[in-house]
Amino acid sequence: MKKTITFFTILVSWITIQAQESIDLLTYENTQDINFFTSVKNGALIKEYITTTKNSVKVGDTLILGSPTSQEMNTKTYSGSYGNRATGGIAQSRSTSKKTYEFIQLGRPAGFGSVMSAMGGNAQNMADNSFKNTKVIVNEIKTYHRGSKNKPLYVVMVLGEINGRAFGINKYLSVMDTELGVESGEILLINRKMTREEAIAKLKEAKELLEIDMMSKDDFEELKKNLAPIITNN
Repeated sequence: MKKTITFFTILVSWITIQAQESIDLLTYENTQDINFFTSVKNGALIKEYITTTKNSVKVGDTLILGSPTSQEMNTKTYSGSYGNRATGGIAQSRSTSKKTYEFIQLGRPAGFGSVMSAMGGNAQNMADNSFKNTKVIVNEIKTYHRGSKNKPLYVVMVLGEINGRAFGINKYLSVMDTELGVESGEILLINRKMTREEAIAKLKEAKELLEIDMMSKDDFEELKKNLAPIITNN
């Protein structure tokens, strides 16, 4: 009997550990619920994530990279001397800028590219404007605490190229905060649900078209019926 109890205790503990390291469905509400997130380990693998706007992102989904929302400045200084003897130097500086993503970096969250960058004393290499409108595949979804295990979770997506090629030296891109990536428009969800604000704007536009006889009353009522659940949050 003792052996049986011990076996089941070990089995329950093993199942609990597995649940902490792999989660089938994670919602934004889960990430903010202390009764939930304290049992989740850093780097837990997620199969499906439901965003704050009730959109679903799954491993294997196709996404599109939107527009970068940040700008990176680089300044280089050149110095030199003139004449037979160096009596003084003339320094010139040149600054260049490029658009970069705020939440999408090159490589995995702690991959080879990130390590090499850190060893060189540089900040993380963020993806630049050349990736705009690129279709990508969600290879992994992971969740991490914002500090200790008593802190809420945030969700990281690891993206791969849709044709299997690498992103330069890096095989992957990492969305370091999925919620902010989606909210900022740096990540575009192909099957994204319309927000309440978008539904209201669409209905207002339809009403204007109705008033100038550019839309029939039947079409307007049909659209109103379809948008009503979104606007009333039902």
